Amino acid sequence: MANTEAATVTNKQIIFRDYVSGFPRESDLNLTTTTIDLRLPEGSTSVLVKNLYLSCDPYMRICMGKPDPLSSSLVPPYKTGVPIIGLGVSKVIDSGHPDYKKGDLLWGLVGWEEYSVITLTHYSHFKIQHTDVPLSYYTGLLGMPGMTAYAGFYEICSPKKGETVFVSAASGAVGQLVGQFAKLMGCYVVGSAGSKEKVDLLKTKFGFDDAFNYKEEKDFSAALRRYFPEGIDIYFENVGGKMLDAVLINMRLHGRVAVCGMISQYNLEDPEGVHNLPTILYKRIQLQGFGVCDFYDKYSKFLDFVLPYIREGKIRYVEDIAEGFESGPSALLGLFEGKNVGKQLFVVARE
Repeated sequence: MANTEAATVTNKQIIFRDYVSGFPRESDLNLTTTTIDLRLPEGSTSVLVKNLYLSCDPYMRICMGKPDPLSSSLVPPYKTGVPIIGLGVSKVIDSGHPDYKKGDLLWGLVGWEEYSVITLTHYSHFKIQHTDVPLSYYTGLLGMPGMTAYAGFYEICSPKKGETVFVSAASGAVGQLVGQFAKLMGCYVVGSAGSKEKVDLLKTKFGFDDAFNYKEEKDFSAALRRYFPEGIDIYFENVGGKMLDAVLINMRLHGRVAVCGMISQYNLEDPEGVHNLPTILYKRIQLQGFGVCDFYDKYSKFLDFVLPYIREGKIRYVEDIAEGFESGPSALLGLFEGKNVGKQLFVVARE
């Protein structure tokens, strides 16, 4: 039922200025202020929400590029002159939808703004039922990154106890979870990250068997041989480029590669080539790209799996939380310089 009292308030927005070539800059994202009526029109089936937490994710760089038929099939490009779209945790202010009422919490796609009017479509948003965990977790551990780690590792890689697992960009929102899921399976797990701080985090907080700083390695293949003398059974791919090339020749027979992301390539005008592709044939490697949207029908199953581990303290999670709406652009762009430690998000409001 729509509100009967009208209230017009200011609404800060982060607007996408124009398509980006190369490395994005803060000037590509403009901060502006408009107004919004906190009452939906009579007969509306939309939902008006107040955004609490907004998520910064690597895939958003793809959305900043010029429309491309290949990438657009998975991640649609941003529209210029309007707020960029991302994942967020929000509180319902007004609703014309029968499944949502004022005060409900949800996570899903929203504009980068203080208030958003959203149209609910299949698996575009999920009502938050479990509030005994931090709400911010629904931008990461209990949201899209968590589902990504779960689907890529369990559904695509079909892990077995005792297998060897390598995770690149392992301290990020997805990688830190993949490593912990692998340890819960009884696997041997090594991760790569871009600083000593992140490497220490992987080994001391997330329980990886080992980890290395890829920036200190001149030869990725030699590094992988040190940690996997008998080869890699499962590679969770977040980086692409030279790292993927090195991993392929270090895979074991019938190895599996879940291609989640390729963050090393997103800002390059000419992506790096991969030269060891024949290894896929010789070692009968399964290499599969995936989008988390293909697995959202398993979200309830994922929650049943992960919530007990969180409550028992068997899964650890690190967030990098920027404060304030104005911090959004720098928080997002920091992802592409490796500035974040853990899941990057920013606070818009705390209810």
